[in-house]
Formats: sequence, structure tokens, C-alpha cells
Amino acid sequence: MKDFLDFAYDAQPMRVVFRPGAALTATAGEARRLGLRRVLVLSGTRGADTAQAVADSLGEVCVGVHTGARMHVPVEVADRAVELARALGADGCVAVGGGSSIGLGKAIALRTGLPLIAVPSTYSGSEMTPVWGLTEHGAKRTGRDPAVLPRSVVYDPELTLGLPVPLTVTSALNATAHAVEALYAPDGSPLVALMAQEGVRAMAGALPELAAEPGSLEARGRALYAAWLCGSCLGATTMGLHHKLCHVLGGTFGLPHAQTHTVVLPYALAYNTPAAPEAADAVARALDAPVAATALWELAGRLGAPRTLAELGLKESDLATAAAQVVGQAYANPRPVTEEGVLALLRAAYEGTAPV
Repeated sequence: MKDFLDFAYDAQPMRVVFRPGAALTATAGEARRLGLRRVLVLSGTRGADTAQAVADSLGEVCVGVHTGARMHVPVEVADRAVELARALGADGCVAVGGGSSIGLGKAIALRTGLPLIAVPSTYSGSEMTPVWGLTEHGAKRTGRDPAVLPRSVVYDPELTLGLPVPLTVTSALNATAHAVEALYAPDGSPLVALMAQEGVRAMAGALPELAAEPGSLEARGRALYAAWLCGSCLGATTMGLHHKLCHVLGGTFGLPHAQTHTVVLPYALAYNTPAAPEAADAVARALDAPVAATALWELAGRLGAPRTLAELGLKESDLATAAAQVVGQAYANPRPVTEEGVLALLRAAYEGTAPV
């Protein structure tokens, strides 16, 4: 982790509204604050009813609702949404839902420059980052551009009440991965370290309560707060091995996003622990556990989350291909990334053996 004498930190320029009911009571005000008069509302099919309710709260400002968001943002899906936004003369977008919906809003912002308002209904954390991703020809590419950063984020814990427990758990562990990787990022800072540790601590505390009582608005609020912190960490730092692995597994092999992050996280952290012991110790303290990677793996098991790539649909014959793709991409990581090392990591994650 970075010390107090040598670091830089970029604060993300956005406004956040956080309160129960905010999706229907605050989104219209955020649109007015940004001077928007023709807003396109975006969602996936699963969140269409919520998106329509948000659209209704916008009144005449809403010029359309598009429910075509898909996981990993395929290029053809982004193309259709951009065409619709232009055809409707939209001057802004409101993305309602999880990472897929917000990712689609970012794709529109990247191509058109239209301002984006995010109304998250999961714990993905995408709303806090200038990171965009698009999938084309079986490969997911990502980038960073300030144009895709939402201008306003409306956090409403009530939107997460209907999130099924299995998706609650994997979405939350996906968010946790953002904080964990930020702790060993080359461009980290003391402020990011504080946010990361608090994000991990808050999420780990809320998750067992949510698994036992999914309707607890208080626990939902704490998890959303944790996701905000974890997403902010991702937005302020460079991604490493964990995220690159998940992008390859999702973009090339079609594995589900949050579940893949859940499975891979303990193994990626175990791989990097020898080269980033202070980061691993910080995660362990946040989890109140002796060994961070083991604690994350055990937490996922206690909460009934998937713990093998095999159960997500990856084939054993895909492991070598995935390892080669990961090694073929240049990115920062505290431990050197070798094909042999990545293949061993993937094989352990495929089989579900305890991370070491």
C-alpha cells in the first residue's frame, strides 16, 4: 500500500443522493439540476418495472424507456442504444439497475458525450468509476474516460430489497473485489486504503444479516454504502490481475459477472499475497480474520455462493486458453503474471480447492 509521503489522488466529480425512496423522489430533481429536458431511461429486462417507475417520476422529461441492457455490454447492444438516444433527441440518460444497465449508459456517454445519471439496484460499484467495458468478437475490452462517469448517483436502498439472496451475495462480493484490488494498486493512496478497508468491513458485516433477513432496509443501506466505497476505490486506482481474469472469463467465455468475481477473488488475492503482504493484512483486519484469502473463500461458502468456475459453466479445456489471454494483456500487478502461475490459479478456482 502507498505510504503518506508519495501519492496522488483524483476525486471523482459527481453528486450523490443517498436515502430510501430516492429513486422516485430525487431522480427528477437531479435531471433538472443538470438542465436535462429529454431523458432516455435505460435498464435490463429484469429491472424494467423499476425503470418504468423512475421514468414515470420524470414526467414529460422522459422521452423513452429502453430495456435492452445486457451483461458485459455487447457492442451491438450499445450500437442500438446509441441509435435510439440519437433518434429520440435525448440530452441525457438515466441508467436504472446493476452493472449491465450502468455499463450501457456509459457506452452511450462514451459515444455521444451525453450526461449520465445512475440509479443502482445492485452493489456492482460501476456508478463510481470512469471505467467502461464493451464485448466484441468474444473479447471484452475496457478503458477509462471521464466522459462516462455519472454526473449524479442516486442510491436508494429500497431498490435492493427485491434482490434475491444469491445475487445479493455475489454482487456484494463483486464490490468487495474492487476494494481488495485497490489496496495493492500501484496508484493507491492512504485515502483509498481507508475507503477500501471500511468498504470491506461494512460489506462483510452486512452480508450475513442480509442472507438471514433480506428485507432488512438497514442492512441493505449498509451494503449499499459499502458498495459506494468499494466502487470509489476502483474508480481511483488501476485494475490488476483479478479484474483482468474476470474480464477474460466473462467476455470470452460468457461467465456471469458477479459470480465470476466471487469465485476468482480469493485465488487472485492468494496469488498476490506474497508480493503485497500489507494489502492482504489490511483485508484480513477488515474481515477480522487471520488470513484474508481463506476468509473470503470461507465467507462465500457460508453464504452459499458459488466457489468453482466449473459450476459457472467453464470447461476444463478452457483453462489454458484463458490463461494465455490473461498473460497476453499488459497491466499492473504486484506479482509478475506468468502463464504457469495464472493456469495454476485458474485450475484451483475451477476445482474449488482452498486458496493458498
